[in-house]
Amino acid sequence: MTLYINTTKNNQAIVVIKNSNKQVVAKKLFTLYQQAEKLLPMIDKLLINNKIKLKDLKKIEVENKGGSFASLRVGVTIANSLGYVLGIPVIGLGGKTKIIKNKNNREFSIVEPIYDSQPKITVKKNIVD
Repeated sequence: MTLYINTTKNNQAIVVIKNSNKQVVAKKLFTLYQQAEKLLPMIDKLLINNKIKLKDLKKIEVENKGGSFASLRVGVTIANSLGYVLGIPVIGLGGKTKIIKNKNNREFSIVEPIYDSQPKITVKKNIVD
């Protein structure tokens, strides 16, 4: 089974579980600026409700291009973390997937986010009194 994650929009997270490229279940959650807090519990609940175990997952696909800096980073980080812990490949659908080895010579894949623009986290905002 494949876990698909899409957080390229600030206001939603999409998770799909596929078996042989056929959709088993999908969930769209509207999460204005709360993807980091809600994505993992959403994935957990989706798996439990559909009686799918983590060990049934054989691959993770993640949208890694487009969207805001923060929302894109949330999806990619969760996909990479799950892939590493489960020992399964993570594929970036926008490209930039690297195969690396840890100190025990175990290979795993890491997806890099591809940003459309520089983050705006250091831009000062004009405050009007």
